[in-house]
Formats: sequence, C-alpha cells, structure tokens
Amino acid sequence: MTPVLRSLAAGLLLMLAVPAHAAESLAVSSPRATATLISDTDRIAPGTPFKVGLRLRMAEGWYTYWRNPGDAGAPPELSFTLPPGASAGPIAWPTPQRHAEGPLMTYGYSGELVLAVPVSGPAHSVRVHATWLVCKEICVPEEGDFQLDLPAGTPAPSAQAKLFVAAASALPRPFPGTAQIGPDGTLTVTDAAIAPAAVRDAWFMPETSGAVEAPAPQKLRVGEGVLTLALTPGQAFRPDAPLPGVLVLRDAGGQQVALQLSAAPGGPVAEPELPLGRVLGLAFLGGLILNLMPCVFPVLAIKAVKLASLSGAARRHAAAHALTYTAGVITTFLGIGGLLLALRAGGDAVGWGFQFQSPAFVAATTWVLFAVGLNLSGVFAVQSRAAGLGQDLAARGGHAGSFFTGLLAVLVATPCTAPFMGVAISAALSASALMTVGVFAALGLGLAAPYVVLAAVPAFGRLMPRPGAWMEVLRQALAFPMYGSCVWLLWVISQEAGSTGVVGAAAGLVLVGFAAWAVGLGQRAKARGRRLAMAAAGAAVLAALTVLSGLAATPAGQVSEAGIEPYSPDRLAALRAEGRPVFVNMTAAWCVTCLVNERVALSPAAVRRQFAQRGVTYLKGDWTLRDPEITRFLRSHGRDGVPLYVLYPSGGGTPVLLPQILTEAVVIAALERMGE
Repeated sequence: MTPVLRSLAAGLLLMLAVPAHAAESLAVSSPRATATLISDTDRIAPGTPFKVGLRLRMAEGWYTYWRNPGDAGAPPELSFTLPPGASAGPIAWPTPQRHAEGPLMTYGYSGELVLAVPVSGPAHSVRVHATWLVCKEICVPEEGDFQLDLPAGTPAPSAQAKLFVAAASALPRPFPGTAQIGPDGTLTVTDAAIAPAAVRDAWFMPETSGAVEAPAPQKLRVGEGVLTLALTPGQAFRPDAPLPGVLVLRDAGGQQVALQLSAAPGGPVAEPELPLGRVLGLAFLGGLILNLMPCVFPVLAIKAVKLASLSGAARRHAAAHALTYTAGVITTFLGIGGLLLALRAGGDAVGWGFQFQSPAFVAATTWVLFAVGLNLSGVFAVQSRAAGLGQDLAARGGHAGSFFTGLLAVLVATPCTAPFMGVAISAALSASALMTVGVFAALGLGLAAPYVVLAAVPAFGRLMPRPGAWMEVLRQALAFPMYGSCVWLLWVISQEAGSTGVVGAAAGLVLVGFAAWAVGLGQRAKARGRRLAMAAAGAAVLAALTVLSGLAATPAGQVSEAGIEPYSPDRLAALRAEGRPVFVNMTAAWCVTCLVNERVALSPAAVRRQFAQRGVTYLKGDWTLRDPEITRFLRSHGRDGVPLYVLYPSGGGTPVLLPQILTEAVVIAALERMGE
C-alpha cells in the first residue's frame, strides 16, 4: 500500500471512530427529522457536572411538542442508562410556540431544538433511548438509541457547547413577582416592572395538560404592577392546587419575554365585564352617594349658604348658578382623572385620592378651607362691595364662586370612595379615553345632582325660608365645620410629615389668617390704605407658598397595634401558604370613611373576639403615603382607592371583598359565613 493510500485509510478509520469519542453521537435520520445526542464538553472530570441534550433538526414545516403538547400530540421522552453513581436531571424545556390547528391549540417547536439534561457523577458512557413525535399534515412517531463515550480529562467546551448556550437563552426566566390563580381561572400576577405601556399582549401555557382550555381566548388586563389573564379552566384544573406554567409577554414592538411561574391557589375572581351604560350608572350613583360621605361634610356648609342665598332669587338665576357649580365639579373630576392617567402612563403607581398622599397638597387644602372659614366668619368678603340680603346675597361671589365651590367639593371628596365608585373608577382607568371621560363626568353629575335639583325646581325653592338676618348668622355658624376640617387635616399632616410638617402647616395658617385680615382691612379702607393692605396680604401669601415648598413626606413606619400586623405581600403569601384565614384592611389617615369604619366596625370587642376565636390574622396596610405594594394590591382586586377590606378564608379559599361602608354586624356575618 502506498503512503498516500495508507494516510487516506488512517483518516477514514479516524473519522469512523469519532462518534464513539466525540461530543455528538451518530445520527438517527428520517425525511422528517435528524436526531443526535450531544454534550457541552469533550472530557469529564470527577465531581464536575456537565450537560447532554437531544438535538432535533426538523425538516421545513415539521414540528414536535412541548412537555404539555396542548390539545394533541406527545412530548419527547428520554430514558437514560448511566454507570453506577451517575444520575441525570430533568429536561430543560425551552419556551414553546403556539400552533393553531383548526379548533385545537398545540404547543411545540419547529426548526432546531436542543433538550438539555444535566448529568452528574462518573458518566463516562451515556446511553439514551429517545422517542419523539413529529407532525405536519400527519404525525409520525420516531425513536432512536444514542451513545456518547467521554474520556476523563480536564473539561473543556465542545464544538456543540454553543448549542447549549442558545438553548439556555430560549428558556423562560424565573418570574420575580407573585402569581395567584383564582377558582374561576383568573391568573393575577404582580410585579413592579409590569406597566400598560410595556405589555400589549400576553398568554399563559400551563405545564399540566388539560389544566386550561388551550384554544380559548385569554382576556388581558394590565395595570401598574398588575396583570390579569382570564383563563378558561380545563378538565384537569384544580382550584386548590398551584398552577405552574410559562407566561409570555409581548410589547408594542413585538419583542417577547417568557416567564416561568407557579400561581398559588386562591387568587381573586375576575370582575365581570360591565357594559358602558351600567358603568356610567354606577359612576352616577357613586357620585350621588358621595354627598353623604364624611369627606364632603365641610363643603356642605358652603352649599347650604348658597342654597339659602338663592331662596329669594329668580329661578333662572338659581339654575345658572347650579350649572356653574356643576361645571366646576365635572371639570375638577376630569382634571383629576386625566392627571391620574398621565401619572400612570409615566410609571407612577398612583390611585384614587393620590394627591392627599402629598403633605404639601394637604397643607394647601387646609389653608384653602381655613380661608373659606374666615370668609364665612366675615373677616373678608369675596367682593369688595358690601352686599345686602335677598337678590344681592344670591349674587355674592358670582358664578366664579359657584365654580370654586364645585372645585373644592371634589378636592375634599377624593379621600373617600363611595359605594359603586370603586368599580366605576377601576373600569374607567383600564378602558378607552372616551369611557374614562364618560365615567368621570358621570361621577361629577352624581355629586352635583342634589344641588341642581334643589336650585332648579321651583317647588323646592318655595320650601326655603324667606331671606332675612338669620342668613348671616347661619353663614357665620357654618364657618366652624371648616375650622374643624383644618384640625383633621393637620392631624393627617402629622402622619405624613411629622411634627415638622405640622409646624409648617400651622405657620401657613397664621400667614393665611394675616392675609385674610389685611384683605378685610383693605376692603374697608380708602384707596391708599387698600393698596397697603393688599400688598401686605400678598407678602403673607408669598411667605405661605415658601413654607409650602419646604413640606416633604417623612415616613415614620407603622405604629404597632394590639392584634394587628402591618401588611406586606410576603407576610400575606406566607399566611395563605399555611392555610390560615386573613383579614386585610387597606386604609389611609386622610380617608375619613376608613377611620369611621375602624372605630365603628373593626375596633369593637365583639369583632376582635371573633378574629381571635377563628384564628384570623389581621393585616393593615397604610396608604397615607405612596406605597407601590399597596397600590398593586388594590389594583389586583379591581380597586383604585381606599377603603378596601378583603377576607381570605382558611384553606386557600376564594377571598371575599367586604363593603366599603362597614358595620359591626357586617364584619361578624362575613366571619360566620367563612366558617360555614
């Protein structure tokens, strides 16, 4: 044999020997797919784990299946034969694609696929029997036996190592947030990175076959930090068991991220989709009931004075003022709603009443109410000329005063969420811009409706007493609810900014009082004295604004209360995992309804005894200052403001939302139903 022939023969023998001692086995091929067993290393060392994988290269149009194939198909299976002391771990499944096949939906892979498996121990020889199913217009089961013999030595990346890197990049990432699955199939995930602007589409693929109806639509709702998918439970769905799977999120640019999660049982039930007419009706009712909420009581004084002043006026004049008041209410509602949407679009986790989480806003509101009280007390007049009784009194303040009254009514009402308001606001903030405008306008119409009716209907006007000196006495007496509101707001500032904030707000009250006194002097003085008085008033107002700019929130932590723990998502999740009943109270210092509910319905000894006897853990979340975790909790239950009361039964049952207006009997009845 010539030297050339000998060299060719040696090379051929070497090529034939490679599959037994290389990082890729001999191939099993068909017209549909080519399969090999590969390794990420050429050599192994004792105690050093490595990876092997089934590599499938499928012909165009053919595909195989994920661990949950969906409505049809079967996943690949790997059976290992290893030396004593060696072991193989589970398959690392890359994120699958969805395949719609008529009325069916399957999950699988096309093109090239690597199913990686970790191996540990002295696995110098790895043998695998694999089965897989490939489908196009027909499905064909395939199988093969593969072997890798890896010599001992210093581990080094093989030529196939880059395939394992690509396979690892296709794996779903661990989800850093929390996930819950409701008994109706509502998947709720919470994480600070979730935002409406960042998520345009989403779908969930469960690991368990039959747990979810794969072809059913999954209705998506996205809020700040919260995402919900309405899944359709399948035959294998268990409401009392976790639901693991892969959640895929897609942004406006088409980029996707896959997240591996396991949803804990017991999540909230999805709110049914409400028609526009019903949402607007709920908004109107909520605004109407808002007139009876404690937050609005201070403004009732202004409205009472206005109604009394209109008792002797022409109906046309009274109706015009009512419309101006309504315009102020609706304009302010729309302004707050628009600002709320803008802040959310910018990434802020804010909700209804968010402005009261700013001590500067609370201080400014305090000063405005104090100035209104001083005006009612007669320290200064809105107009410089004196006004008499009857028709002149009705004109006092003009339409600007009526508009301002509507504005102030909304500003002081926002700490409260009346019945029906929560559902309407939640729907408004997750719907189209047109619906958002409609809902906030309906809220304004509801709040303004009683005043409009009293001012516009002649029969009501005849019931009012005739104008007289009593109206001035009433006007001055109604200043005291304003002063009382200032005391309450100073307490709110103490919760948000501590004693320093109270001192700043109180200093502002002194400056506002001085400015009002100076204006009053100027209104009674001649021209030169009037100018000096107005200059002094202006200087006092500027000084007050300087004080306002220095007010800042100083979180002081939650004050511990007997039998009450501070809310945290981790604590709630731990209690739920233990199967313990939990009562969650979401409140704020500026929410008068919340404070009344706590005093009337949650503090009585009978209620606390029921909590203790039934082993209920009481968690309290304080939303006085901004807290993204509480905002996400509110959003996950379809709410955008406080109060919110949620009762979680023992054993991971469905949580129950209690009414926003509580009584002792309502709370005890809910606890008793939980035990049934």
